[in-house]
Amino acid sequence: MFRLIGLYLGTLIRLLRARRSLLLENLALRQQLTVLKRRNPRPRLELVDKFFWVAVRRFWSGWQQALIIATPETVVRWHRGGFRLYWELISKVRRPVGRRQTSKEVRELIFPMVAENPMWGAPRIHGELLMLGFDVSERTVARWIKQAPRDPEPATRWLSFLRNHREAIAAMDFFTVPTITFSVLYCFFVISHDRRRIPHFNVTKHPTSFCIVQQLPEAFPFGSAPRFVIFDGDAKYGLEVPAAVRSLKVDPVRASFESPFQNGVAERWVGSCRQDLLDHIIAVDERHLKRLLSEYVRYYHKDRTHLGLGKGTPDGRTRAIASGRVLSHVRLGGLHHRYDRAA
Repeated sequence: MFRLIGLYLGTLIRLLRARRSLLLENLALRQQLTVLKRRNPRPRLELVDKFFWVAVRRFWSGWQQALIIATPETVVRWHRGGFRLYWELISKVRRPVGRRQTSKEVRELIFPMVAENPMWGAPRIHGELLMLGFDVSERTVARWIKQAPRDPEPATRWLSFLRNHREAIAAMDFFTVPTITFSVLYCFFVISHDRRRIPHFNVTKHPTSFCIVQQLPEAFPFGSAPRFVIFDGDAKYGLEVPAAVRSLKVDPVRASFESPFQNGVAERWVGSCRQDLLDHIIAVDERHLKRLLSEYVRYYHKDRTHLGLGKGTPDGRTRAIASGRVLSHVRLGGLHHRYDRAA
């Protein structure tokens, strides 16, 4: 009797239920039946099954009543896992957002530009980077400039000064040469920065400021004086030499204490003279050393090529055009040679 009443009530409820809900329930039961019919000892829900129940949960509010093989909490966990997977895939496919990271190559270019050009700001450096083909904003350049060392080394600033004024600069200095009798000779010389010429040199045993003052007119004849003369803080110059230099309408520039790089052209010539000549001879006396230095200065001006002059010579040695036989000319007693082509 009660079973018959329950059957009638169930039939009435099914008749009153919407057709869409009935179809969804039927589909849910059939899907679970398919899972149970699998031949595994324990039915296993595959990825397709999980997607099915996640979709049913989205479109059917009464899905929990028809669920048998899993709990509603499990379906919710599947849905959240799918949510995370979806946004992970979206994040990988979409273009990255936010500020792009500045490449290492750009950073390594900005720092040398700041060091080599202390007067440049972000607009100038940004313009150079654009000319080199780098797509970077000016604000990014300004941010990296703040992290770069602004003040270059003193040697770099002094070298820039010398290069910009070398045609108007000369330098003078002393170097010593031991003799065969263990005495010391002092060699005074003047060198021009533009073509590395030696307009004057002399050898003496007793250098004094008065001796140097007497030689200045010989080093700088009328109308040939440079704008600046560089020399170090040697006591031999005293107060008389700077005054004599000013009388020639030349500005004396003293190098800092223990800073030979500030008179680098003169120091370089001393090194060349020692390497090419003085390290291979023993000076007998003043006359002997002066003769050797005269020959070396002549060889230095006319024959010896210079890296700082583009492999040219101070006197402008011409490059051979003919294709004749190569002739060798002895210089400095055979220490060096000059090579020319026969006419």
